[in-house]
Amino acid sequence: MAKEVVATIKLQIEAGQASPAPPVGPALGQHNVPIMDFVRQFNDKTNKMEVGTIIPVILNVYKDRSFSFVLKSPPASYLLKKASGIAKGSGEPNKEKVGKVTEKQLEEIAKVKMEDLNAYDLEAAKKIIAGTAKNMGLEIVSG
Repeated sequence: MAKEVVATIKLQIEAGQASPAPPVGPALGQHNVPIMDFVRQFNDKTNKMEVGTIIPVILNVYKDRSFSFVLKSPPASYLLKKASGIAKGSGEPNKEKVGKVTEKQLEEIAKVKMEDLNAYDLEAAKKIIAGTAKNMGLEIVSG
């Protein structure tokens, strides 16, 4: 018999850097989840990833205070900033361009994000990532 889900919590935490401090502690504490158990399991699963990589996590809390969680791929904006070497996106993306990203980089990011995107094939995923890049003020160049 399936356990009854009491709450679903969505967090974005740096890989291998989870701690009981905010935002993790308060989010889990209000649902009576054993915080250190989650922190330990999350850090074990993400310790092989690059330090500083932001990992979205969806945590299901059950009635008996147990939990399960699913790790997602890093946000497209994080991957695009890393690929283009910029610190942050443009405040006015239609006027001020802050960096460049190549078609090849878009394809690599689309491959990483494919399972989390609402796309049937790689070309559709590339278009989604290209839209995010344009909204960040990145110029897409061929190559």
